[in-house]
Amino acid sequence: EGLKAGAGNPKMAMMPEGAIQTRTDYGVAGYGGPCPPEGHGAHQYVITVYALPMAKLGLDENATPAVVGYYLNQNAIGRASVVFYHSR
Repeated sequence: EGLKAGAGNPKMAMMPEGAIQTRTDYGVAGYGGPCPPEGHGAHQYVITVYALPMAKLGLDENATPAVVGYYLNQNAIGRASVVFYHSR
C-alpha cells in the first residue's frame, strides 16, 4: 500500500487512522524538507524507511527525534534508504 501526495500534511486529513507525527529537529511535528544554506552547494540528504514487526512504536507526538530513532533502530527488521542532493 502507498501514500498519496500530501498524505503527511495534517491539514489535508489524509494520514492513516491512528497515525501521528512526532517533533523533528525543526521543533515542530512533520517533515520540513531540505533547507541547505543558500549558495553553499549541494548537501546530501538520506531518507530511510523502516520495516517493523508491529503497527506502532508506542510513542506519542511529544517524542523527540532521538527517542524515535532509538525505537526504530531497536525494532527494525529491515530498512531501505534513498540518498539525494539539494542546493539553493
